[in-house]
Amino acid sequence: MIAIAAVVLTKNSAETLKKTLDSLISFEQILVLDTGSTDSSLEIAAKYKNVKIEKHPFTTFGAMRNLASAFVSTDWILTLDSDEVLSEKALKEISCLQLDPQKVYSFPRWNYFNDKFIKYCGWYPDRVLRLYNRKTACYSSDFVHEKVLYTGLKEQKLSGPLEHYSYRHIADFLEKMQKYTTLFAEQNKYKKNSSPTKALLHSLFAFFKSFILQRGFLGGWEGFIIAYYNSQTTFYKYLKLWELNKDCYYD
Repeated sequence: MIAIAAVVLTKNSAETLKKTLDSLISFEQILVLDTGSTDSSLEIAAKYKNVKIEKHPFTTFGAMRNLASAFVSTDWILTLDSDEVLSEKALKEISCLQLDPQKVYSFPRWNYFNDKFIKYCGWYPDRVLRLYNRKTACYSSDFVHEKVLYTGLKEQKLSGPLEHYSYRHIADFLEKMQKYTTLFAEQNKYKKNSSPTKALLHSLFAFFKSFILQRGFLGGWEGFIIAYYNSQTTFYKYLKLWELNKDCYYD
């Protein structure tokens, strides 16, 4: 068994959670922190002997990851999302590591849509830092796009990928757009200026960047859908920010 604790955040993750937990079966501890599932996520997690389940209302992604790490008994933490799978190559690589608390470890992440590995629209290359010692590193408290904070440590880049199945249906795009645009607006309320004009301009550039600069046009319909999604997400996150800021500006 691998003497690293894997922590997984869940909320209504039944469609992907089994593949995630199956990829972690050789870990001594898996901590599933659930933020309010109403589907069968908890029933799925309870079937695994090495899984411990905790529940807590959602605050921010960074705070949830730090809280989850406090429930385990080892200092080495591997964090995965409930729609990510640790590949066999990554598992073997971790098993051979001589873990060093003066290092943090990152993985390439392969993002999939329509069962296709997406290499365009900014989805590739994608590297995420997910393995660290909780005595020398922790997560930021950001609402969204949280990151591991560390000072004076060296990042070791591993080659085994995490496989990411975040967008399986068109509805997943809409659900994530609603969630992440709200979190962006709340995180930047009264910190950034915004307006409908800024929202539109940022949105147009986001499409140009994804579809042209990041070669989404080479990705067929998947490339177009992702580029348009990036554009719409950008538009609504700045529009929501403008709406939240209005109370401050007009008081």
